[in-house]
Amino acid sequence: MNGGRHLPEAHAGFSVVCCSSPPSHPLITEGERGIETLVRHRTHSCCFFQVRLAIAEKGLHCVEYDVSLPLSEHNEPWFMRLNPTGEVPVLVHDDNVICDPIQIMDYLEQNFNDEAIPKLVPEEGSTYYLRVQHYRELLDSLQMDAYTHGCILHPEITVDSHIPAYAATCIRTQIGNTQTELKKLAEQNPELKDAYVAKQRRLKSKLFDHDNMKYLKKLLDELESVMDQVETELQRRVEETPEEGQPSWLCGDFFSMADVSLAVTLHRLKFLGLSRRFWGNGNRVNVETYYERVVERPAFRRVLGHVNNILISAVLPVAFRVARKNAPVIVGTTLLISILGGATYLAFLYMKKRLTAFS
Repeated sequence: MNGGRHLPEAHAGFSVVCCSSPPSHPLITEGERGIETLVRHRTHSCCFFQVRLAIAEKGLHCVEYDVSLPLSEHNEPWFMRLNPTGEVPVLVHDDNVICDPIQIMDYLEQNFNDEAIPKLVPEEGSTYYLRVQHYRELLDSLQMDAYTHGCILHPEITVDSHIPAYAATCIRTQIGNTQTELKKLAEQNPELKDAYVAKQRRLKSKLFDHDNMKYLKKLLDELESVMDQVETELQRRVEETPEEGQPSWLCGDFFSMADVSLAVTLHRLKFLGLSRRFWGNGNRVNVETYYERVVERPAFRRVLGHVNNILISAVLPVAFRVARKNAPVIVGTTLLISILGGATYLAFLYMKKRLTAFS
């Protein structure tokens, strides 16, 4: 239940709270495959992309609200009231507010189960069910935040990374700024002080661990073992369906929640510049073949097609958001597009200001 937590005012339709300007109340439009609200942030959150890919694979419709991480909107009081951890994604459906990504995907599977909607989890108790759950748990236990921050802070461990060269300096500065910002927000919002202080402590601990090369090396060595298991499982699928034209996925001849986890994991590793280590140059050929196939799925292309392009997935959305916040009301799409160049520059100036304000 939502416990009185509300979203800011929204457009009509189904919605998923991702992270954007807050609506004042949840949407109530209903439909055969409709979800009410999903909150996310339009940055590179693996948890969000898992939820969004599951929604797309099931063919569900939702309305999304973007919360911008670069603009620190996930720390705003309205969002902290919605989810005291200040993390995305968040699903709002009827009176239910669900903040844990695994619980969100299980909720979707349990509550949107008409015959026309694809099932991503087999019947409980079956061999396939146990297999899917095993790989979901295995893949979802991976420390994706640590890989991401570690590769940003230590680019020397990557090859062909999609991360801009300036990112290491930016992330260090932004984390420092966020610590200061959380402290200020705790003072301004005493009813949320405990939530802000807890988030500040988690952030500090996380940065300490993720900047530790010894810790990062240990995690990457453990990831090697996980990828070995995945490679072996995919080889079993090859042996089960040797005929060409009989595609199979991680746990069988069906696409499952385990594939959702694996697809997002591999795409993140590609973005970070770790693909050559884990499946390149003839290493783990089944994983490589799997990745080449999964990126061609229509749902994957819709949800993750441009994610590894920083300009399209991060810079331009922030530019539009900054323009919307700082400019007068603009009427007409043509006029909005015409100021894109200026908006992008404005976003650059805004982010530069945020990153240098406390340096």
